[in-house]
Amino acid sequence: MSYEMIALLMFSSMMVMLLTGQRVFGAIGFVAVVAALLLWGDRGGYDLGFAAAMKLMKWYPLLTLPMFIFMGYVLSESRIADDLYKMFHVWTGGLHGGLAIGTIGLMVLISAMNGLSVAGMAIGATIALPELLKRGYDKRMVTGVIQAGSSLGILVPPSVVLVLYAMIARQPVGQLWLAGVVPGLMMAFFFIVYIAVRCRLQPELGPVLPKEERTVPMGEKLRLLGAGLLPLFIFFAMMVPFVNGWTSLVESSAIGAITAFLAAVVKGRMTREVFENSVRNTLGISCMFMWIILAALAFGAVFDGLGAVKAIEGFFTEKLGLGPWGILILMQLSFILLGTFLDDTAMLVIVAPLYVPLVGELGFNLIWYGVLYTVTCQIAYMTPPFGYNLFLMRAMAPPEITLRDIYGSILPFVAVMVFTLVVLMLFPEIALWLPDTIYDN
Repeated sequence: MSYEMIALLMFSSMMVMLLTGQRVFGAIGFVAVVAALLLWGDRGGYDLGFAAAMKLMKWYPLLTLPMFIFMGYVLSESRIADDLYKMFHVWTGGLHGGLAIGTIGLMVLISAMNGLSVAGMAIGATIALPELLKRGYDKRMVTGVIQAGSSLGILVPPSVVLVLYAMIARQPVGQLWLAGVVPGLMMAFFFIVYIAVRCRLQPELGPVLPKEERTVPMGEKLRLLGAGLLPLFIFFAMMVPFVNGWTSLVESSAIGAITAFLAAVVKGRMTREVFENSVRNTLGISCMFMWIILAALAFGAVFDGLGAVKAIEGFFTEKLGLGPWGILILMQLSFILLGTFLDDTAMLVIVAPLYVPLVGELGFNLIWYGVLYTVTCQIAYMTPPFGYNLFLMRAMAPPEITLRDIYGSILPFVAVMVFTLVVLMLFPEIALWLPDTIYDN
């Protein structure tokens, strides 16, 4: 059997196992080890798994994952997001669609605190969604806003997904984070423009708050505005030393976790329950990521040994006759297809052994491609019929919001995200300007 057929058999076996509901790390790792045993015998198969485990344990930047996850859960469990929403409620309630615009702002700040889209979805569904529905906002509009806003968590630093991409693609995490800043803010701005224009043309979708709810003393307004400065303070306390070279990435992640913990203590919200929930959730998510990365390393080692990357490159260029941009677009389309039934981490570890080296061979910048991958994941998350975020929204939404409403709500926001992706593909400097500027200096 040719190496190309072996690689195809491995990939198809893994997909079949995933479709039957097996855990991602179990499916990937099982296929990798079994393939190694069949190809290189007992010694090669056992050594592969052991070598992957040792490589994972020696990855010093991996310590950033539990730090960032803990930081996000502390801020989430201590309900600091409630203060943020009250701030937007007061300051933007006088506009048509103002609370929806404020929800996008809330999601940006939550993303800067957390780095996970699931956390943003949970906070938006529990805090923003009931308030928006109670004040007469269109249910399709608000569900679309929350889903779109929560997706920013995997693009705006400290994105956990970009940390994983950096580890697998062997790229600097700091440059990837900086590359995600401008595209993330640009996408949030496009969301806000869409909401403002749509609610201006159809005021019934986002009514203005009653005057009595907006009549708040200036002192209270300023106090609430201070709530919005807290996540920014945590973000800058973590990022400024790292960008200036005063601390390493791991040290900066520790600063972020400690600052978030102290913020919850100062506000009197660091209870025993909050601490236990944060630690327990951090342990669970961190272990899940480590198992997935371990399986991905083993799978990638087998693919490298088979020369699968060269075979796929030859298939695209020789048999299909595609140029570099044609191959890149085809890869992005495959991400959207995979994203209809896999989460971003699973997509990354499945295709990284194939796509990341291929992107480098085609002459594209891997930092820029990391941003493209992340934006494409955001689109895949919300693409009907099986987008990951669609079913998360359905699980968290009240009964009056049907799956049909959720499908209908997301289409305009998906169009905005596709537009953002096209802009980033046409103008790579949007993503590369900030890391190039800072690291050149």
